[in-house]
Amino acid sequence: MNFLERRKVLKGKNTLDMVPKKVYKITDNDGIVTIHIPKFKNKILVKYLVPRLKKPEIKLKLDAFGSQVFREMDGEKRVSDIVNSLREVFGEKVEPAEDRLSKFILNLYDGGLITFKEITGVYDG
Repeated sequence: MNFLERRKVLKGKNTLDMVPKKVYKITDNDGIVTIHIPKFKNKILVKYLVPRLKKPEIKLKLDAFGSQVFREMDGEKRVSDIVNSLREVFGEKVEPAEDRLSKFILNLYDGGLITFKEITGVYDG
């Protein structure tokens, strides 16, 4: 799905009621999550070019807030449940939590880093 198709799927849906799912592998070092994004997805490039690369993936490190959100995304929890968890961990520092998390989740979705359980045409890159 391209950007406009992914955006159209979300139109009219309440982000807080959706269940986000990770698309890429992550690692968690000392509470900081790193997302491992492959540089190439084309099978031919992966087969011939990636073995020659020094670094075959891009590593995206998240801050404490983003790391907590990514740890909470298990494919079962709704965004509203993640908001409650953030309030427990960060307290007042995270407010306004619903707005911040909704924008963050939509940015991750727009970037193809996550998808939603409710979407039938799952984004695969």
